[in-house]
Amino acid sequence: MLTDYIQAAMRHARYEMIDDRKPFYGAIPECPSVWATGETLEACREELQRVLEDWIVLGLRLGHPIPAIDSIAMPPEKLEPIDV
Repeated sequence: MLTDYIQAAMRHARYEMIDDRKPFYGAIPECPSVWATGETLEACREELQRVLEDWIVLGLRLGHPIPAIDSIAMPPEKLEPIDV
């Protein structure tokens, strides 16, 4: 389920060029605050996936709702919240 969710989210990623030393910018609109930059498009994609994975894990641990993407949902009961 996690792999399917990540793959679906990455299909929703949008990329653009920005004026920066890492000119490739990517974000997943359905996932607030999930964005990355990279020196190449592939580096940006790889970083974006790492950010997405961290965002999912942290959201589940903190009990935040994770939005469904392409009818794939992450049930909040999968991970117990922890004190941070």
